[in-house]
Amino acid sequence: MAAHMHASKNQMLVLAGTSHPELAQLVASKLGVRLGEIAIYHKPNRETIVEIKESVRGKDVYIIQTGTKAVNDDIMELMIIAYACRTSSASNIIGVIPFLPYSKQSKMRKRGCIVSKLIATMLGRAGLSHLITMDLHQKEIQGFFNIPVDNLRASGFLIDYIQTSLPDYRNAVIVARNPNSVRRASSYADRLRLGIAVIHGEERMPESEEDDGRTSPPNAEAQFRDAFGLEMLPRVAAKEKPPFNVVGDVGGRIAIIVDDMIDDVDAFVKVADILKERGAYKVLVIATHGVLSSDAPRLIEDSNIDEVVVTNTVPHGAQKMQCHKIKTVDISVLLSEAIRRIQHNESMSYLFRNVGMDD
Repeated sequence: MAAHMHASKNQMLVLAGTSHPELAQLVASKLGVRLGEIAIYHKPNRETIVEIKESVRGKDVYIIQTGTKAVNDDIMELMIIAYACRTSSASNIIGVIPFLPYSKQSKMRKRGCIVSKLIATMLGRAGLSHLITMDLHQKEIQGFFNIPVDNLRASGFLIDYIQTSLPDYRNAVIVARNPNSVRRASSYADRLRLGIAVIHGEERMPESEEDDGRTSPPNAEAQFRDAFGLEMLPRVAAKEKPPFNVVGDVGGRIAIIVDDMIDDVDAFVKVADILKERGAYKVLVIATHGVLSSDAPRLIEDSNIDEVVVTNTVPHGAQKMQCHKIKTVDISVLLSEAIRRIQHNESMSYLFRNVGMDD
């Protein structure tokens, strides 16, 4: 009976998009399988062409594709591969997207839209039946999908890096670079049994850029009536933030800034400057997704940041060549174990053991 059940199980096939072939190869090797044969290329007008070179009929297909700087190409390529598998009668199509594109656009902004919801809808319509991702920018994004989503956590790997690579990590303090990051920082601090510090406020404007009154709005009295003399609602003053301030003691200690991603590094550089001014003798930035866009490597190299530690959810080989401060933690074993458990209908809860809700 057991042999019959094993024989009737769908065969597994792992396909790789073009966004991160190194990670796909690492995952496949840890699973003990080969990557499926697939041809992906672009026409001169940038249209994406996908041709799967082997049968997917009745198979469980895992598509490994992450978000990079070419985010629109990545997401379109993923949907085309998924739809090609769907129309070729694949049994299940599981998207393995370590860094989900557009995850920062998960809230309504004026006359914009919630782009993460749009992405979730399109991926489901393209044919995905399950999604594996890692450290979503907002955990509520899982609710945008109509398919099962496994949001894995990289915190265990990053905490292990801190404990093994920093001999004096007991003299460290976990830093939240803004009040919104306090929960994540607290989770790291609790598991490492360290203290916490919080950066509050914003950078003070230079005097030359401050408003000198020549562009001031009209008097408040004039705002209460319109051209017809009718009363109007009073204008609400914009909320002012205090200048940068560090809540907590960082003097003579290693300051470890934790976040889910590091893309635009300007804010991290400014926080590092403040921490060094307050006496921190070393500043580390720990993040899951190292997007590191634009001239991030140069800015990091010239900054007070001593080390940037990211996982390989996003390819950053070129950035590492430009900046020796960038270190990589491999999380391919976590993705491969998630795939293995899904393929064998095993519980995923083991992968979330000792992981806090705020990681």
